[in-house]
Amino acid sequence: MLDILIVEDNKDIGKLLEAYLRKNNYVVSIAENGEKALDLFEKYGAKLIILDIMLPGIDGFSICSKIREKSNAHILIASALNEKADKLKGLEIGADDYIEKPYDIDILMAKINGIFKRKYAIDTIVEGDLELNTVNMTLKVRGESVEVTNKEFELLKLLIENKGVTMKKEYLFNTIWGSDSESELQTLTVHIKWLREKIEENSKKPNHIITVWGVGYRFE
Repeated sequence: MLDILIVEDNKDIGKLLEAYLRKNNYVVSIAENGEKALDLFEKYGAKLIILDIMLPGIDGFSICSKIREKSNAHILIASALNEKADKLKGLEIGADDYIEKPYDIDILMAKINGIFKRKYAIDTIVEGDLELNTVNMTLKVRGESVEVTNKEFELLKLLIENKGVTMKKEYLFNTIWGSDSESELQTLTVHIKWLREKIEENSKKPNHIITVWGVGYRFE
């Protein structure tokens, strides 16, 4: 599951927000239109959706309604529409909060951090012989502490939260490193190799991180 799904058609705003969120160790993905947003949410889910209203194709109000039909994910509307009627409509169809554009990035970050502390205050993820502490980003394997980088931790967390789902290489790379990263897709392959060496009993015959040839990886 994603920490945050940004639904924003303004690339500059989306990339700025993505950069701030990544610095705060959130796992983030961006959708530039409504169709992509619904597709990403259907496949991977998200704890928080930062949702613009004026989008190409399906608008933000429709996205909010569709997500709210089957999920209690936190929906934060961020829109230049500042009329009272727009705010009321957003809240009435299921949004949890509504913030006007242009917003102060520090205030928005404070809101987001507060949401995660109140609603998603889970410090530890346990999956089989793996234990991830999401506060200090540490990992234990079979009870022993194992050193991991921030990217290794984020990648492992994303795979675990989507256990049993085959995740495309391109999606994993864009979500962890960002679509505008100067790194290359090979970076993902290297990090998978490093993770296997740290969590698998036999990294050449992995039981946890499974390669789905021609597609990507799946956590078991």
